[in-house]
Amino acid sequence: MNIPSSASVKPRISHEHVGTFAVIIGVFLIGLYIGIHQVQTYAQTSGNASSTSAIVLAAPGRGNAAEPPSDIDLSPLWLTWNLLNNNFVQSHASGTTPSDEEKMYGAIDGLMSSYGDPYTVFFPPSDAAVFDQNISGSFGGVGMEIGATDGQLVVVSPIKGSPAEAAGIRSGDKILFIDDTAASHMNVDEAVKIIRGPKGSTVKITVMQAGNTQPLVIPIVRDTIQIPTTKYSNHVGTGIFEIDLYNFSAASNDDFREALRAFFESGQTRLLLDLRGNPGGYLNAAVDMASYFLPSGDIVVTEDYRGRQNNVVHRSFGYNVFANKQLTMAILMDQGTASAAEILAGALQQHGVAKLVGTRSFGKGSVQELFDVGGGAEIKITVARWLTPNGTSISDGGLQPDIAATTTAKDFAAGLDPQKDAASAYLQIN
Repeated sequence: MNIPSSASVKPRISHEHVGTFAVIIGVFLIGLYIGIHQVQTYAQTSGNASSTSAIVLAAPGRGNAAEPPSDIDLSPLWLTWNLLNNNFVQSHASGTTPSDEEKMYGAIDGLMSSYGDPYTVFFPPSDAAVFDQNISGSFGGVGMEIGATDGQLVVVSPIKGSPAEAAGIRSGDKILFIDDTAASHMNVDEAVKIIRGPKGSTVKITVMQAGNTQPLVIPIVRDTIQIPTTKYSNHVGTGIFEIDLYNFSAASNDDFREALRAFFESGQTRLLLDLRGNPGGYLNAAVDMASYFLPSGDIVVTEDYRGRQNNVVHRSFGYNVFANKQLTMAILMDQGTASAAEILAGALQQHGVAKLVGTRSFGKGSVQELFDVGGGAEIKITVARWLTPNGTSISDGGLQPDIAATTTAKDFAAGLDPQKDAASAYLQIN
């Protein structure tokens, strides 16, 4: 069976979008878009950090006018500014009053926070420099992706083989403290800044794990994060071929194609794709992988801009290598399944290719755009939402399984995997 190479497929390029990627600092900022005004795609696959989102460097002139809006009275803002300047008395212990620049940054930060979106954030110059390093460099981290749900920082997933996984961090852990700093009102990017640090240093993460009544304080030694992509195995006794896909990095396409080739050569017809703990990455990788199972033109995912600009529909390239071959497929997912992993799982479920087994996915289905606001400061704004082929927003609660199954912390400790057992049972009777 000839499996087409994804290397011949060019990622969708425009003057704003250049592709998606996942960055890993020790946290994964889920599935980032980085766009610059050149035809160039970036991917960081080791030693970085992220949260499944998408980031695009904004094109000049796209809503960037600096003139004040004509339909809002801003006099209360300037009245407050002057009242503070003329009346505030600083205590001796707390230092000096903020500079005009710091007051302006505080006002911008408050404006961003008013939208209530954990991925719409302001970066003053020092934080912007760190963020730019996060998406372009290599540094020490702990190897976990974090996100925010209802204002609570949670672990999307630890990276396979990472210090975080070895220390006992699990998908779904609620983060209470990072070192001695409370995480209750912290956004994802603030948490990344604290968690990241020199290789060999230690950070303490206090979490509440499902099934526990007391918080756990977990010390983790930072390291350079090496990100695996796939593992596959032929379970001859059950007639099931299993592919574990850990992320959607630049190398994932080729590795996934090799795993599919091994599946064909095995002679098996039952395929188990494990996307648990997969935080996503390149959008193009998800579209490419879906194309092995779908005819040309089938919708994989849509970027919904809610009327602010034209939606972008991503369709199958039409490899469709199973068109004349028997295939029964199940996809394992959990709350660590996010971003590009949700895109692939949702497309294959809704086109009738695979059943989803496990718990609901994370629900990170938004695209962020990065804007330079001058002076080295930047803002990151959610500009679009991912829609599955049937029009469901991934952000609205994630994907729901066809077959619900849970693997508890007690199961994990005992080496049991009820979710995989449920998927295997489905595959063996179909």
